[in-house]
Amino acid sequence: MLLTADTVLTGRELLRPGWIDVSDVVCAVGAGVPPRPADRALGAVTVVPGFVDTHFHGGGGANFSSAVPEQTATVMALHRGHGTTTAVASLVTAGPEELLRQVGGLSADVAAGLLAGIHLEGPWISAKRCGAHDPSLMRDPDPAEIDRLLTAAGGAIRMVTLAPERDGALAAIPRLVDAGVVVAVGHTEASYEQTRAAIDAGATVGTHLFNAMRPIHHREPGPVIALLEDSRVTVEMIADGVHVDPALYRHAVRSAGADRMSLITDAMAAAGMSDGPYTLGALAVEVVDGVARVAGTDTIAGSTATMDRVFRFAVEHSGLPRDQSLMQAVRQSSVNPARALGLPVADLVAGAANLVVLDAALAVTGVLHRGQWLVEPS
Repeated sequence: MLLTADTVLTGRELLRPGWIDVSDVVCAVGAGVPPRPADRALGAVTVVPGFVDTHFHGGGGANFSSAVPEQTATVMALHRGHGTTTAVASLVTAGPEELLRQVGGLSADVAAGLLAGIHLEGPWISAKRCGAHDPSLMRDPDPAEIDRLLTAAGGAIRMVTLAPERDGALAAIPRLVDAGVVVAVGHTEASYEQTRAAIDAGATVGTHLFNAMRPIHHREPGPVIALLEDSRVTVEMIADGVHVDPALYRHAVRSAGADRMSLITDAMAAAGMSDGPYTLGALAVEVVDGVARVAGTDTIAGSTATMDRVFRFAVEHSGLPRDQSLMQAVRQSSVNPARALGLPVADLVAGAANLVVLDAALAVTGVLHRGQWLVEPS
């Protein structure tokens, strides 16, 4: 199937006009006159690689923490409809046996190809920066528990977030890295030096930068500065217009560089749904005007965003000319997160399997996943 479009962004270059030759995977991509007549002329649209969301908890009224195939399928149906073609399921803090159950259930979804991996956002994080996690269930990293979870997952755990200041955290980092797990620093009260020690031990991701971590102080830079200034680290950002001000998004990109920023949704069950009561793990959540908060508090509890929304945020608030902002947003929503977690290359090049079609307003009008249209272009 040969597709043509006014604009194609591969993650490496901008092609205008562009063409894509697709069978089960992309066979070739190019600019200008296609090698043969198009099977489908998409017209005045922008084609980008499929979005890669490496940190989210649910959507469509369902939660990954249920760890049952039907709920996972519901979450993925919602997010795939908004362009997320590669997904890592995030789990909040839970007790030891419940976490084992969740990991075991989701590992089957990874084996089936529905998910690209599992992200443990807890339980080895700080009660002082718990966010929408139950602080009573947080604990220090224990080698025996780590080994049980790794065994239960059978290689499905892709990332673990921990707080470097917890007892045993620095010893846990190389243990996890040696098992093929990416370690992230987040939900932390760590100092600058403690964060630097975690990075030196092997941590390479910053979990939702600025949120649920010790803030910057002029005499104690804390984790934010340590994560931004180290070229070994990719920083996540929840670019939903709620969690982080646009000025901080621009500042973080300038500080870290466009290739060290990963856009995430941190979405929970209410994504794609109406306002009302929901749950995130064991905690009750209220959604009002599209903003999720732990019930009865002002604490933000994940987001209701989808990846197309954070992509639009990045384009709108980059401060760059339109084409540059599009190219940067593609790297941050597809290329960087895939690279940071060691996932297959997400660039729209020969061998790729996923793409998203966007209209002039950057709304999703088509989603191709593994060579099949999940959303048929209009």
